[in-house]
Amino acid sequence: MVQTIFIVRHGLPRDPPLTVYGETQAQELAEYFVSLPEEQRPSAIFSSPYYRCLQTAKPVAGALGVPIYVEHGLSEWYSPVVPGSGLHPRPASASSLRSWFSDIDPSWSSVFYPSRKGEDVTAVHDRAAGVLETLVSEVRRRFPGEHERILLISHAATIIALTRELLGDRDLPLRVGCCSVTHMVKKPEVKKILPGWEPVVEHPGEPGSENEEDHPVGPQVSVSEHEPIPARM
Repeated sequence: MVQTIFIVRHGLPRDPPLTVYGETQAQELAEYFVSLPEEQRPSAIFSSPYYRCLQTAKPVAGALGVPIYVEHGLSEWYSPVVPGSGLHPRPASASSLRSWFSDIDPSWSSVFYPSRKGEDVTAVHDRAAGVLETLVSEVRRRFPGEHERILLISHAATIIALTRELLGDRDLPLRVGCCSVTHMVKKPEVKKILPGWEPVVEHPGEPGSENEEDHPVGPQVSVSEHEPIPARM
């Protein structure tokens, strides 16, 4: 049973190839996961089929020696199309994408597909709930006893919806930066898949600064000691 879910937003920029900075972010992401104790690292990556997400996944897969599974349920969020104007495009299949990303394991069949008609805010949350419920169940069925820790690589709006569904709060204020890591763990007392997760919040300080004095802190002048600054005319 999946007990830990890492959720990562792709590096920069849009769906053309990552910039040099985006590639650096992806490499730093791989280094972060390698720095974790082996028993805390993800053992499988599920990635949106968009190029920028797969580029972000590639260094992590190589560093950890784990497969990339392409999951269309983690795709970008597109707002509803204008009626009668056509459909949004759908990314390529896993077998096609493997020509560019050899770490892709094409044996995984996507368990969820977003509508090509687009989604409103409610629909993208419904999709996030559906893909989480279905994906976790399918991982348990296809890989019994494996993959207690998985990594999902997706897009900002989709990640916000995924996190909200894991926490059971669709109104949670949330922002996610490029290559940011959202670390969620299953509450042991909760048996159903959704909700019932909690975030792992870690903010390590700069190495070597443990014994430094934390000074100065707080206001350095007293506002009451000064005359009001006159307004500009």
